[in-house]
Amino acid sequence: MRDSDITVWLVDDDPSIRWVLEKALREAGMQATSFENSGGLLAALTDNAPDVVIADIRMPGMDGLDLIGELHKVNAQLPVIIITAHSDLESAVSAYQSGAFEYLPKPFDVDEATRLVRRAASQGVAEQSSREVLEFPGLIGQAPSMQEVFRAIGRLSGSSMSVLVTGESGTGKELIARALHEHSPRSEQPFVALNTSAIPAELLESELFGHERGAFTGADKRRLGRFEQAHKGTLFLDEIGDMPQPLQTRLLRVLAEGEFFRVGGQTSIKVDVRVLAATHQDLEAKVARGEFREDLFHRLNVIRINAPPLRERRPDIATLLEHYLKVAAAEMEIQPKSLSARALGLLTNFRWPGNVRQLVNACRRLTVLAPGREIREQDIPAELGGDFGRSSNDVDWQEALALWAVQQIDAGRLDVLKNALPEFERTLIRAALAHTGGKRQKAAELLGWGRNTLTRKIKELNLG
Repeated sequence: MRDSDITVWLVDDDPSIRWVLEKALREAGMQATSFENSGGLLAALTDNAPDVVIADIRMPGMDGLDLIGELHKVNAQLPVIIITAHSDLESAVSAYQSGAFEYLPKPFDVDEATRLVRRAASQGVAEQSSREVLEFPGLIGQAPSMQEVFRAIGRLSGSSMSVLVTGESGTGKELIARALHEHSPRSEQPFVALNTSAIPAELLESELFGHERGAFTGADKRRLGRFEQAHKGTLFLDEIGDMPQPLQTRLLRVLAEGEFFRVGGQTSIKVDVRVLAATHQDLEAKVARGEFREDLFHRLNVIRINAPPLRERRPDIATLLEHYLKVAAAEMEIQPKSLSARALGLLTNFRWPGNVRQLVNACRRLTVLAPGREIREQDIPAELGGDFGRSSNDVDWQEALALWAVQQIDAGRLDVLKNALPEFERTLIRAALAHTGGKRQKAAELLGWGRNTLTRKIKELNLG
């Protein structure tokens, strides 16, 4: 469809928004007409009809969502683009479930708006089911990367198809999965979550599929697995990339046939389950290495949503801090604390290697440890980018160690100290030996050990 053939009607009670959009669309060669309220636009429908409508979500009288309903009584395929200053998950889902083609958060780029109109005119409106919108406050964000997540959840709100959620540890992949469930036709049914990396491989099969009494030592009664628990609802499999290959084969069969056997069972169990999976790993690379079944990957990867890392969402950090400081205060039944401008600046500029999970834990820590009602610059610990606890001679290695520890703990790693101590000792021993030119007696003195202790450690740590 050529731009000169596209007719666009705009409705917004803000004259400046109407002027900017009308000017941009006309400069692109489109035919643009603006209205200050929904009533005027509906009255004009008796004589003509546009190819695309752009409407503000909140206006005096009939709002944008109600306008969609009236327009679709006349033409169910008319694309309506909703403009909203409230670009949260609830607004996104409300727009899509009301039948919007797309939503455009304010402030918007006029070139993006023009491209969106072209796409709407050429593709038409996507049908959406109309259901009650459920509030889901855990997902917060104004950043463009989070708006893409909201759009994806909104588009899938009438669907039960499989979704693969990818992203670094701590980015909120389970929150996205829960939002997909809450805004799906299965929302009244169970949401069952299982972290496959947290269950020993020998027990994971029983966790997924259940077992019969006597199936193995300790199985003193029948147990329903997560698939049966999630019947008619949603099963969320977190860290799917860690699933052992034999279980990948069984999972593939369940996804393909909708039935399985309990461990030790002889009767086939049929289930109706929507499977959502998540991983922080590169599954395509694992497939290429033969570590993950390609056919299972394609079964799970029907739709993919990427959870963005917090460092790519800096505009959201202040909002997230405010929200989770309130959550932490509510958990402890105290008044929420606020951040001084300088403290907020430090936390906003911090890289947050542990992502939102690290931010949530930081809010709990600051709520407990910071004196007074306001969290000040001097209250921010070194591992969060502040000065508290720093020593001028020890800043670099302590900060690096703290960041590493936070990443490991937030990623759910086990035996962090057990794994770190040998590497810590290897590093110090190598440095001491390098400084003394390989002389063990002098190196032992630098480390505060006897020579025999150093010799034993070198042997234990395979340092030669």
